[in-house]
Amino acid sequence: MKTKHIVRKTFKIRESGRSTDFITPSFINECGLSCSYCYVKRHGVDTISIAKNNGDILTAINNHVTWLPKKQSNQTHDKYWTYDISCNSDLAFHRKQVNWKYIFDFFKTHNTAYASLATKVIPNDFLQYNPHNKVRIRFSLMPQKISSILEPHTPSILDRIKAIDKFKKAGYDVHINFSPIVVYKGWLNDYTKLFEQIDSNVKNKHDVLSECIFLTHNENKHASNMQNNIKGEQLLWAPNIQEQKTSSYGGENVRYKAKLKSTWIEEFKDIHASVIPWNTIRYIF
Repeated sequence: MKTKHIVRKTFKIRESGRSTDFITPSFINECGLSCSYCYVKRHGVDTISIAKNNGDILTAINNHVTWLPKKQSNQTHDKYWTYDISCNSDLAFHRKQVNWKYIFDFFKTHNTAYASLATKVIPNDFLQYNPHNKVRIRFSLMPQKISSILEPHTPSILDRIKAIDKFKKAGYDVHINFSPIVVYKGWLNDYTKLFEQIDSNVKNKHDVLSECIFLTHNENKHASNMQNNIKGEQLLWAPNIQEQKTSSYGGENVRYKAKLKSTWIEEFKDIHASVIPWNTIRYIF
């Protein structure tokens, strides 16, 4: 993909309430990874936009949090107002293209604001920086069998699991991001093995929480995947078990049928609790 540097002119901060309390204006838009399920690529944009004026974005965040009331403990954090800094890209993957230390410094020293980002890579550069638990990294995990198909060119699932202890030791808050959870024949058995793999390889299990998000797909992305011979569409596009759903941002997507998904959520939670009860689920949907 091509890249271009832009001056961001809009600084809207959106409410979230799931992964974080809020979503920041984008430091980076679009992503260079090739994950076939990724919502970021649903509009066919072939250029990664990198904001040059990060200071303006951080000023907007500071102005926003300054007017918030005192944080009341919720599932995002007990003490700080949490901001997702990587909603429209994988900032950790694009870390060499953005001044991430400058961004982390802001949150590290801020009295009330806290940063969070999800990633499918292992940003070892981050290990040389201690954010004093003011930055949360959410490592995305799924069974290796389907990761190899749906998210090629990303580190192995085992390597991501092993990174959890390293990043906790370096001063990061580390959670697990089970996303997207894809339903297919044998999926519960594969997730059981994944949970066992996590239990065996994470030594510092204290405060490693998780979020669980079942697959949302999109007709435009489906058509694009088919046109471009992207692997894995047979796992993502399953009309017999999916239904249309308008997202909170107005997008027309497909998700698993509500009655089916409610059953699968309970099955997932039961297996999760039996294998890794220490990995508290923050939310699941």
